Amino acid sequence: MYIKLKYVIGLASIVCLTSCRQTENKPSFIEENISFAQEQLGNAISVIEASGKPLNPVTLKKDSTIHYCSYGDWRSGFFPGTIWYLYELTGNETYLPLARKYTKAIEKAKTLTSHHDIGFIVNCSFGNGLRLTGDTAYKSVMIEAAKSLSTRFRPAVGAIQSWNVNRGWQGKRNWECPVIIDNMMNLELLFEATKLSGDSSFYKIAVSHADRTLAEQFRPDGSCYHVVDYSLEDGSVRHRHTAQGYSHESVWSRGQAWAIYGFTMCYRETGDKRYLNQAIKTFNCIIHHDNLPVDLIPYWDMDAPGIPNEPRDASSASCMAAALYEISTYDIPKAASYKAYADRIMMHLSSPAYRAAPGTNGNFLLMHSVGSIPHNNEIDVPLNYADYYFMEALKRKKDLEYL
Repeated sequence: MYIKLKYVIGLASIVCLTSCRQTENKPSFIEENISFAQEQLGNAISVIEASGKPLNPVTLKKDSTIHYCSYGDWRSGFFPGTIWYLYELTGNETYLPLARKYTKAIEKAKTLTSHHDIGFIVNCSFGNGLRLTGDTAYKSVMIEAAKSLSTRFRPAVGAIQSWNVNRGWQGKRNWECPVIIDNMMNLELLFEATKLSGDSSFYKIAVSHADRTLAEQFRPDGSCYHVVDYSLEDGSVRHRHTAQGYSHESVWSRGQAWAIYGFTMCYRETGDKRYLNQAIKTFNCIIHHDNLPVDLIPYWDMDAPGIPNEPRDASSASCMAAALYEISTYDIPKAASYKAYADRIMMHLSSPAYRAAPGTNGNFLLMHSVGSIPHNNEIDVPLNYADYYFMEALKRKKDLEYL
């Protein structure tokens, strides 16, 4: 009996040691995703470098070829920013000159005054570059870009005008001063510019914009409108509309993600608890929505009429995950629950249902995002900003777990 027991214990020890070694050798969730990103983005880099041009991939066109954009496109900062995150997550110096080159290629954007998205363009690229290298040349680009963005501030409204209304489809909506929830994401550039320059005017514009958005852009349940149109004469609200959602009163998913992320960032920069409270309220609206799928990857609009046969939007999910990781670091009730939600989102985004197989999907990381269904544009395709926020969320998860 004693010998038999010793045998069983010994066998169990061998099994345990073998299992432990297998566990030790198995890449962690973070390591596996970084490895995948290296392979997939490495494929994208190979295509770009072979062209001899600093191509800037955005999405796949209807013929499955890659759509590349110029520096003035609102999405031009996401691919350079993604390479900065790849450099940061891997520590591989090979990526540093590439990140620099792709960032330099969009520097002309610093003088853009024709739309509000200069914050997206410059902060995601030059902002990450400055954070990781301290390059003073990036500092001057950030400050000049903030000056350009500030030209769109409308004092009567107290906010930054998002779109011009004298051309294109925006010119057909009878708007005077449309302000979209996406614009919250551009405020980070202004906050950074104040820290870099000492000029408080950027900070004041950002706070004014956040305050007006907080007052006018949300419904009682915490969900947000996509567009609020103001009078340029007296600053009063003229319309509350959508441009990319199903209807004016529907819950457009990416708009909610922009709101959650944008107001979380504003709390970080100001310490004003109202902003964090709004971010949490908007998240609660989404997480408790009757139409939210079990995997937490939202439909493109949570009130779209064809649910459950409506497209999902991975870009909304990745942006929301990045914000939730930040929320989890603050001194609030049930802080850990926000990380748990982010972890669940990332787990599903990393599954074969959303993460592309290496060498497919135009070498983008994630599948199944939506640009704008009302414009019949970029439906169920990869999008570079989905990848950007996926990488940012991965970086934030790593920071929290590898302390």
